[in-house]
This record gives sequence, C-alpha cells and structure tokens, in this order.
Amino acid sequence: MQAGLFFCATLFQRFTSIRRYFTPRVNPSMAQTTLQFFRSVMATVSLRNFHPNRFPVLSRASYVREMLSWAFLPLFLGAIEGGALGVVVKKAFAASGVSAMELNFAVAVVIAAPNVANLTSFAWAGLARGRRKVPYIATLQTITAACVALIAAMPENRIGLWGICALATLARITWTGVITLRASVWRANYPREVRARIAGNMATVQALVLALSGWILGMGMDISPSSFHILFPALALVGIVGNIVWRGVPVRGEDRTLRTEAADVATSSRIDPVRMIRVLQDDGPYAKFMMWMTVFGLGNLMIGAPQAIMLEDEMHATYTQGILATTIIPLLVMPLAIPFWARHLDRSHVVDFRSHHAWSFVAATALLFFAALAQSMPLYYIAGAMLGIGFAGGSLAWNIGHQDFAPPERDADYMAVHVTLNGLRGLVAPFLAVALYESLKAWDLAPWTFGVCTIVNAIGAWGFVAMRRQRRHRRTTLVATT
Repeated sequence: MQAGLFFCATLFQRFTSIRRYFTPRVNPSMAQTTLQFFRSVMATVSLRNFHPNRFPVLSRASYVREMLSWAFLPLFLGAIEGGALGVVVKKAFAASGVSAMELNFAVAVVIAAPNVANLTSFAWAGLARGRRKVPYIATLQTITAACVALIAAMPENRIGLWGICALATLARITWTGVITLRASVWRANYPREVRARIAGNMATVQALVLALSGWILGMGMDISPSSFHILFPALALVGIVGNIVWRGVPVRGEDRTLRTEAADVATSSRIDPVRMIRVLQDDGPYAKFMMWMTVFGLGNLMIGAPQAIMLEDEMHATYTQGILATTIIPLLVMPLAIPFWARHLDRSHVVDFRSHHAWSFVAATALLFFAALAQSMPLYYIAGAMLGIGFAGGSLAWNIGHQDFAPPERDADYMAVHVTLNGLRGLVAPFLAVALYESLKAWDLAPWTFGVCTIVNAIGAWGFVAMRRQRRHRRTTLVATT
C-alpha cells in the first residue's frame, strides 16, 4: 500500500507540475493537444456549439427536436445506469438475507445488463428493416420506461433482488433497439463532417441529465433505502416527455432507404444472426477493428462490478458517495471532453481516433487500481473524472464509429455487429471480474482486480496503435464519404 501511495503521489506531482509544459523541451503536439482540450472546455461552458445555426439548414429541424427529447429521456435511463443501480443493489439488499457472494453476482448482473442486452441488436436491426424508424424507436423508449417504473413494485428480499435484475435487463434489451436504430436516423439527417459534433452535443445533454438522475437517486436512497419505490416511477414518468418530443423527429430520404431495405428483406430472413458473420467476412479491416475492440472492451467492462463492490465492502461509502464515484462525476466530466473528442473524430478515421482515445481508459483504470490500494475516496473521485474523459470519446465512437466502414444501406448491420460483439464480452466481463475479485480477496489482493483490467486495456490500446500504423503504411484511407 505504501508503494502504491508513493507512486500516486509521484504521478500526481508530475501531472500537476505546470511549469514543465511551458519549457522549450515541450513536445509541440502535446502542447497543441492540451490547448485544444481547454478550448473544448471553454466551448462547452459558453454553449456556443449547441446553437442550431452552427449546423446545415436541412439538419436543424431534426437537431432541435432530438436535443429537446434528450433533455428528458435520460431521466429514466439514469435509474438503471449500471454504476448507479449496482450501488443501489449492493447497499439496499445487504440486509435482505442474501449471501455476500450472491449479492455480488447480482451486482454483476445489473452491471452486465446493458452489454448483455446488446446480444439482441441483430434482432432489432432485422425487425426494423423496411419500417419507419422514429415510431419504432419511440415504442421501444416507452417499453423501457415501463420496465423502469415496474422496479418500484419489487419487494426488498431475494425475489425482489432478482426481479430488479430481470427488469433492468429487459429495459436494457429494449434500449438496445433504440441505440441500434438511432444511428441510421443520424446518418440520414446529419452530414458526416458535422455528425460527431451533433452526436457530441446530444451525448453532452444526455450525460448531464443522467448525472441529475443519479444525484436524485443517491440523495433519495440516503434519506430512505425504500425510496426506490417512489423514485423509479417518478423518473420514468418525467422521461416520457422526451418520448413525446422524439415522435416528431423527421428523417431525410427515408422513403428511399425503406425501399432499399425492403428489397433486402425480400431476399433474406428478417432476423438473421448470420449477417454478422457475413459482415466480418466481407470487410476484413472492420473484422480486425472488432477484434481489438473486443480485447479493449473486455478490460473496460470488467471495471464496473468490482468498483461498486469495493466502494461498499472496503470504503463503506454512502449511496451518494458511491453513485458520485461511479456515475455522477464521470457524467459531469463528459460534457467538458466531448467537444475535444468530437473534433478529433470528425477529422480522422475511427481507427486513428481509438489509437489515441483508448489510452484515456488505461490511465483511468490505473488510477482505480491505486485508489483501491490506498483506500482513498478522493482517488476514486479522480479516477471517476478520468473515466468521464474516456466515456466522452467512447460515446461518440460507439454511436457513429462503424460508419467509417459501413455503406449507407448496411449501416444498421454494421452497428448491430459492433453492439452484438460488445454484448458477448459484456456477458463474460462482469462475472469474470467478480470471480477474480472473490479469488484475489481471499489472498488480500482485491485491488489487483483493477491491475488486471489495466493490463487488458493496455493490450487493446496497443492493438489500435498497431492497426493505425498498418493503415498509414498501406497509404490507404477507409473513411466513408457519406
């Protein structure tokens, strides 16, 4: 532990020594990157990047409606956000008669739910083919809100614990349909050169509303652990306002896209998981990109469950402290970093983007490791802020990164491949992390769970760097023109 504290102190001293960044020995690219980041922070604070006039005229109507809808929709989504719900489950059911190990695996279930639900992505892509996307997405949003509201009916015992896990998973399954199909709406409405910035603006609004939802949940649960019976339906009801607004979003050129999809439906089954294999067989670079995403994503998805567990078991954090570290701080930092990452993604291929962005997660996971070694809540908060920087870029690449590979008529298929593969690693990662945590805890080495995550993340980040170098060596570009 002393070695860990010494390392953290040294790391902090190096990063907070401002003078060294202004000496002649400073790498110009590092200084330029730092300047760009602070400019992005100022742009967020000034709100100038959010004005509709900064985007093409034909995109403004859909942009305004979507921005307004995302000011309400994330309220009910925040109630089942993995980190927040993991903290709620771990603390609220600690005295329910469930064993510590069973409770930890229940935490793994709610943490895994968003990613396990991604396994249904191809089903949603198939079911929505030939159908108008906005009404379809709006229906899925309504079902998600209903699942969140029903959590209030769960009793505070073993049945209620697993009932919450089931409802959270079902809610995430329907939300997976929203994520999968929303990308095609964005592609139709927004040109590529501004798509990342628009997605970033929406992600910013979503992050702030999710943080508000997490804060309401944490404060309410600190007042009374039984308050989830009121909070969940209340958040779902307010979130429905966003659903009503979303139903009016126009989609440019949808009739033409529907005709193309209808022709494809006529020659293939509506729900065809084999499409994933075909996409990977037909597009070698995308298959390789997905391989490194699997390695990198495995390390990231292993973080959430042990983070929620250790905050309770080792730090004895309150609901608000736990949700602050796992959810609120990362979400509040995201809007500050999103403009920086959005400009980067608008100007580069997603492979180049990931080769830089991935290291933010490596740094965040390393900080979690040292926070656990030192048993320091401030370090947990700093690690949460670093995770927020990583999530900021990840939220952009997640939604539109596949479009640098996909032709327009196969957008949903490529997105479904990405989301489905994420579901496969999400099915494994949280449970692997809990099993690893339980094993290491027996040897008083529980913090090393984060050490393993850091190593896996670093391997994935190196894979993106290697892939970027191969692209430059071939002197080719994969950036789509639509």
